Amino acid sequence: MSALEITASEAVSLPPGALRDWPHSPAHRFAQAGAYMITAGTYRRNSFFNSASRLTLLTNLLLQLAEEYEWSLQAWAVFSNHYHFLGECRQPRNLRRFIQHLHSATAIAVNQLDATPGRKVWFQYWDKQLTYQRSYLARLHYVHQNPVLHGLVRVAERYLWCSAAWFERHASRAFYRTVMGFPCDQLDVIDSFEVPPIP
Repeated sequence: MSALEITASEAVSLPPGALRDWPHSPAHRFAQAGAYMITAGTYRRNSFFNSASRLTLLTNLLLQLAEEYEWSLQAWAVFSNHYHFLGECRQPRNLRRFIQHLHSATAIAVNQLDATPGRKVWFQYWDKQLTYQRSYLARLHYVHQNPVLHGLVRVAERYLWCSAAWFERHASRAFYRTVMGFPCDQLDVIDSFEVPPIP
């Protein structure tokens, strides 16, 4: 196991700021065949990932499994009862296995923490293939700004379980301004989740 690989039990014990490295560069390209936006929600929209350590667990496993299943994540935001990510893959057929693995591993981990083996944690996920550059850029903006849209922070870069701060630090100024200035208020995105603040 490399230094970047962690188990679910190790991820739970990490401090809130101990997110694993995200070794991708900002997306300057658009690979139409394999670009998707994914949204997944918990069962009955329950806040199973309602602490810093649980959000870190979910985030770290999302990033680790994305690499294992050869998904290049371009933006992601993780919350107590749902997550979004924008990613690309040369073989998008493996999306289902990737999501199943992520949901299984995280459900087992939080059920162990709560001593509730077999409890249903995840409800389902929705995927949208992106076939237009404008749609891709609008969704990059949307995912990066999602913590603000949910009222958790005033500035997205201050939310730890989102790619916004990383994107601000590593994207070229021109590309950053293009994405963050792109309108995203008319998007059809499943996101009617009420997200309580993290204690």
